Amino acid sequence: MTRPEPAHAFAADASAPASVTLDVEGMHCAACAERIERVLGRTPGIASAVVNLPLERADVRFDGPADPASAVAAVRRAGYEAHVRPSGSQARRAADEARAVARRADERRTAALLIMTALLGAPFLVEMAGMAVGAHGLLPPWLQLALATPVQLLVGARFYRGAWAALRGGAANMDVLVALGVTAAYGWSAVEVLVYGGHRALYFEASVAVLGFVLLGNLLQARATAGASAALTALGELTPAHARLHRPDGREEDVAVGALHAGDIVRVRPGERFPVDGLVVEGRSEADEQLVTGESKPVAKAAGDAVIAGAMNGSGSLLVEASAVGEDATPARIGRLVARAQLAKAPVQRLVDRVTAVFVPVVVGIAAATFVGWLLAGAGAGAALGHAIAVLVIACPCALGLATPAALVAGTGAGARAGILVRDIEALERAARINTVVFDKTGTLTAGRPALVAADALDGDSQRLVALAAAIERGSEHPLAHAVVEAAEGQGLDIPVAHDIRAVSGEGITGTVDGSRIAIGGVRLLTEIGAHTAPIEAMLARHAAEGRTAVAISEGRRAKGVLAFSDAARPNAAEAVRRLRDDGLEIVMLTGDSAEAAAPIARGVGIERVEAGARPADKLATIARLQAEGRVVAMVGDGINDAPALAAADIGVAMGGGADVALETAGIALLRPDLLLAPAALSLSRRTVATIRQNLVWAFAYNVVGLPLAALGFLSPALAGAAMALSSVSVVLNALRLSRWRMDP
Repeated sequence: MTRPEPAHAFAADASAPASVTLDVEGMHCAACAERIERVLGRTPGIASAVVNLPLERADVRFDGPADPASAVAAVRRAGYEAHVRPSGSQARRAADEARAVARRADERRTAALLIMTALLGAPFLVEMAGMAVGAHGLLPPWLQLALATPVQLLVGARFYRGAWAALRGGAANMDVLVALGVTAAYGWSAVEVLVYGGHRALYFEASVAVLGFVLLGNLLQARATAGASAALTALGELTPAHARLHRPDGREEDVAVGALHAGDIVRVRPGERFPVDGLVVEGRSEADEQLVTGESKPVAKAAGDAVIAGAMNGSGSLLVEASAVGEDATPARIGRLVARAQLAKAPVQRLVDRVTAVFVPVVVGIAAATFVGWLLAGAGAGAALGHAIAVLVIACPCALGLATPAALVAGTGAGARAGILVRDIEALERAARINTVVFDKTGTLTAGRPALVAADALDGDSQRLVALAAAIERGSEHPLAHAVVEAAEGQGLDIPVAHDIRAVSGEGITGTVDGSRIAIGGVRLLTEIGAHTAPIEAMLARHAAEGRTAVAISEGRRAKGVLAFSDAARPNAAEAVRRLRDDGLEIVMLTGDSAEAAAPIARGVGIERVEAGARPADKLATIARLQAEGRVVAMVGDGINDAPALAAADIGVAMGGGADVALETAGIALLRPDLLLAPAALSLSRRTVATIRQNLVWAFAYNVVGLPLAALGFLSPALAGAAMALSSVSVVLNALRLSRWRMDP
């Protein structure tokens, strides 16, 4: 167990391969994303690539040094536009703002085209209504041609460009299906009008309706997916662009946050956001950290307290010494972590990728077979063409490709707002199978800051006993050492100077005070140095029975007394355990403390199974034993000694405020030391996995049912276009329900 640090750090892995993130433009469906991944994967020097359709990004990893230019060139070869995502937070914000402006402009153009399509397509409703009752030719053929041509040229142009780019890159996507369908419908009808006078069946209404519905679907999908990644966007906007630098001579000036360095002092006035991570050096206030950590209540801040960039300062003016700036500050780190999770490829998505890789060519084959089959069945060429067009249009793989990433983006975004960060996307899938939760005790179920509650001196001088202990422990980082020193200082004791301090691994610590050798530790340590421990053994036993951590102190070869410490359970620990048990999970406490010290805490929070006296290797072995019993295990911990168990568990959950190595090892990191986040994280993971499954069932069922209906002639091209657009939008809207997820109070 190490002393918890007031850090919110998520350090980069220095051993990780070189990588670059690209902003990608022009993707419309899963086939687009799959095509870009394939082209990038075949590029020399690139080890792997993952493309996220909702985020419009590609995460590219290289075998050696990063070569962004080759990655951008590969995306352009695939028929799309790409730009390297800037590394600086301010540059990224500017790039995101520019993309947002461009996206809004494209939405306005799309909306204008949609209005034009609706106006020009409205007369076709008369023709379609007439066809439903057996009346044909209500609209003159030349008028139908005049109405459909602008739609075909202006709206169809974007799909022709996309189809050409995809085919030029050696693949087919949704644009190819749409382009084939509307070209067949419009081309057949135009030839009928211009060459044969329009006496046979015309399909102008099909081309107009398909283009209109697909355009509407694209517009709704773009707006919905933008909402799914709102949490990530909000994180990027938290840190202010400027800060008020406080000079050593007292002068203050506004500077760009990018110009600050660790050690600079900044003034944060009431109502401003903290521009840096750091420590308060002057002033008193409170901070609203909800958008960063999910903590709903303002946190009091005074000299020596840590503050987080992006949090909102309350009513006081503070001077803050910067410890992390820009890309090293908490919002940027959280943003990278969330983006990494959202760009990751979940195992279930690999099945979808294999399907979409062959989907479009198979659909074209089905459409051709449908056309030939209807001709052989005696239907006219026009009717056969209409059924083939319906097959092409309804088979769009958008819903299939959006099913998983849209849910992951929405789920991880909702978690980030609550203070739950998913480092390992596969943990979300494993969470649905968790049946056992293992808790560390110190720093997890308890606050991890033991307090000195008793000082029993054999000679009755308890103050000298505390002063001697404080002299030896003053330089130690152990939590019990801090408790002793804090108690001595709190009592105003005169702490003597100690020399020749030596830590005895696993046993305690020794040192010299005023020429006498002082030892602090267990009975074994005192026995080894020749001290007579019989007078204090009853004291040690009594404190152990009461669930306290007790240490013995000797001076020379004489036992001097016992110090007893207590670390109370966190206020919400019992409620967190109850919620997990209500979900049907078995709860285990796994601690390095003695069984006597662990038992009161376990009883207080409602845990029946306790594994005590466990060193790091023992914790690892316990996790392995539980897994060998067929259990799927989540480990909740915070310290360095928990890191092996966190890594070995099916899901590691790191408590906020703990050691950085625990946060780096765990699949799920909690941004604040609130135990209620643990059941909330597992609950959100299950909700996200359930949403992914719902989306996949819907998307697969839609294509399994829709394709045969279209091939058998039960769906017109117009109806197929409407159903296709509805499918994509419904999948995204179902995923967006996760964005409204909130942790139970």
